[in-house]
Amino acid sequence: MTCYSPLLLPLLLLGIFGLCSSFKICAFNVQNFDDAKSANFRVMHTLTRVRLCLEGTKLKHFNYNSILYDAYHYKYVASGVLGRTPQDQEQYVYLYRNETVELTAQYQYVDRKEGNAAVFSRDPFVVRFQAKETVIGDFSLIPLHTMASDAIKEIDKLYDVFEEIKMKWNTENVMFLGAFNAGCGHMTRQDKANIRLFSIPGFFWLIRDQVDTTVGDTTSCAYDRIVVHGERFLKTIKPYSAQVFNIANEYKLSKERVLEVSDHFPIEVELKTKSSGQLQAPVQPLLLIALSVITSALHILPSTSMV
Repeated sequence: MTCYSPLLLPLLLLGIFGLCSSFKICAFNVQNFDDAKSANFRVMHTLTRVRLCLEGTKLKHFNYNSILYDAYHYKYVASGVLGRTPQDQEQYVYLYRNETVELTAQYQYVDRKEGNAAVFSRDPFVVRFQAKETVIGDFSLIPLHTMASDAIKEIDKLYDVFEEIKMKWNTENVMFLGAFNAGCGHMTRQDKANIRLFSIPGFFWLIRDQVDTTVGDTTSCAYDRIVVHGERFLKTIKPYSAQVFNIANEYKLSKERVLEVSDHFPIEVELKTKSSGQLQAPVQPLLLIALSVITSALHILPSTSMV
């Protein structure tokens, strides 16, 4: 897929969207976004290009107004600030196209403490979308950014979130996504026996253990993951579409330049649309998902709620 500079966007917007027939959901872990980074043109330029190219990103620490343009008809839904300590405080934010996607429900999961401590370092902020142009139609997203030292317990705890959402919303069309730290020494093959998303049938890990989602030369780890529940949901995923989006190769950037934005690459997956495989006019990208984590109080987005 050819991606264009946002500087050319007013001219190329219609052409970009008109050539796409896809529905992408992506995750992107952008770290340490502060005033200096938000004022860095190279960083913001790269983030905007990623957004335009993927048409679906999960951003951690970003300047919302610099990336979101009203002309694209995007909306966002945000959690409150989450985290055990001030140093760990983050915020989940979903950015989506409101023309073709409807936000139907949202829920801030509250961790039931086990003993004296909660399992999650940042409780998942769960949302439900209706996308009529997709084959699946209705689905829920459960995000997670774990503490590396607690990755096994936190990933396993996602099963409890799933069970609660299944009862609360009467749905099993659930996708889990985020920076799970599910690789290298933080999650070994032996650890999988203690993670219910592995041991209980029906959960499908779309980003494999052998995939490297990190930027640095000293790591090769599948830290970032996408997991779906149920064969019905799995069948509505475009085969082999779950992958890393290597922005270094796409934009011919040095590793040092990419590390200014993040030490993680974006990951993405594509859902089948009702027009997939049919000889008809291509449709524009349907959804842009952003999941943000913000540590600076100056960058906190207003949390949202639905009655």
